[in-house]
Amino acid sequence: MAGIPSDTLPGRLEKIRDEDFGYDQARHLLLRAGFGGTPQQIRTLAGWGVERAVDHLLEVERIPYEATPDQSFDRDIVRPFSDAERRAYRQAQRRGDEDTLARLRLTRQQMQRQDRRQIGAVQRWWLERMIETPRPLEEKMTLFWHGHFATSYRKVEDSFHMFQQNELFRAHALGNFGDLLFRIIRDPAMIRYLDNQASSAQSPNENLARELMELFSLGEGNYSERDIKEGARALTGYTYADDQFYFNAENHDRGGKRILGARGNLDGDGFVSAILGERNCADFIAGKLYGFFALHPEDQTATDEIGEAAARARRQLAAELLRARYDLRPVLRTLFTSGHFYHPDVVGRRIKSPIELVVGAIRTLNAPARDLGVLIEATALMGQQVMLPPSVAGWDGGRSWINTSTLFVRQNTMNFLLTGKLPAGYDALAEVATFDPWPLIEPLSELDPASVRDPEKVSDFLLRFTLGQSPQPARDALLAFAGEHDNAVTPDLVTGMLVLISAMPEYQLT
Repeated sequence: MAGIPSDTLPGRLEKIRDEDFGYDQARHLLLRAGFGGTPQQIRTLAGWGVERAVDHLLEVERIPYEATPDQSFDRDIVRPFSDAERRAYRQAQRRGDEDTLARLRLTRQQMQRQDRRQIGAVQRWWLERMIETPRPLEEKMTLFWHGHFATSYRKVEDSFHMFQQNELFRAHALGNFGDLLFRIIRDPAMIRYLDNQASSAQSPNENLARELMELFSLGEGNYSERDIKEGARALTGYTYADDQFYFNAENHDRGGKRILGARGNLDGDGFVSAILGERNCADFIAGKLYGFFALHPEDQTATDEIGEAAARARRQLAAELLRARYDLRPVLRTLFTSGHFYHPDVVGRRIKSPIELVVGAIRTLNAPARDLGVLIEATALMGQQVMLPPSVAGWDGGRSWINTSTLFVRQNTMNFLLTGKLPAGYDALAEVATFDPWPLIEPLSELDPASVRDPEKVSDFLLRFTLGQSPQPARDALLAFAGEHDNAVTPDLVTGMLVLISAMPEYQLT
């Protein structure tokens, strides 16, 4: 990576020098703090300089955006039985009226089938939003929180609750972590997912209390079993009614509690406040942010030097998080403006998640999205289906994204986006939703119009744009491909080059 003077990854998050922030650094920023950018977008951010570029991504409220309307999502598909239905059900049970019982069960089954269709619509709506948004960091952080506070429709079985949670993550995407933690214990999807809806003083459920500390805020080993039991008591009565949080005072344990050193008649808010008062909370969240945007935990131990530098960077981010009282923007600004973030030991080391691969390809290459349903199925086959994380721990990421099966799907998906070709047949709209690669290489002609007809210059430009580098084997492959087509630079040749690039190992990295 050009422009970074030091060979050793710095642990101190000092601002990158203005003269060291150029095209390659702007490309990296757009990939990590969003889903990538076109050559024109990269050049724009490079011309702005690092501070203006980072502020543009962070200050999302300044960018007007009217997303696809969400009014089409029906909040009443999954609903509690009405009083009349409940009476009818009880009466039918007493009378042994199997016809009425079967009719009511059929009503519930029809609700569930309709709701399963709606969760597919919610998935496609979010994928479309990630593709189209002019606020890429907002959606990237929404994706981060979805993996952090992982909640699965498979257990929740209410598509509107999953949609509500997604909107919650977006509303707090770049806000205050503490505020989000107070809200998550009131989120119907989370309450249902971790079985807190019936937790009472007589029978407290420990799932939400445990995961609130272990996976969401403190990390394993930074609390005791007693803290879990006392936290569960604090969360008794935290439930929901239909689509809204509901505090059931009759089920709440009003006795004295001691959690993480805090004492008193603590409720859920007292529990969260005790968590936020722990230094380990800032360390844990700073580490999660660093692992998502900078070095994946697998790569933080690549060498002792990298491990030490990553640990120092995490500590600095944690200190910034405490200074900012858990506001996220100052922490991300510190990271995104630092020379550390743009160092060769950080750049091009993360394996793209399936969502990053698909959304990034469409946003950076200006490829048509074609069929959102096909893309949702493809990301599922690659190991990441939004709204359906594998467990409360979310997705492992890193090397877990890559195996022989997922690589095959990745290549097929990129081929589909660029050409419309499916493993069996073509997209029905392939002739209408065509891919035009020419705007990608137009910047080449601005200084030298003849360069867009030179296969070597086109190859070097595409490799730098897509891979951030121009490895000789990749360059040789593109030039050999051009030679097979008489070295005539046409839209078809450029598309073919991009298909070749997208199948390269380096393209799987960000």
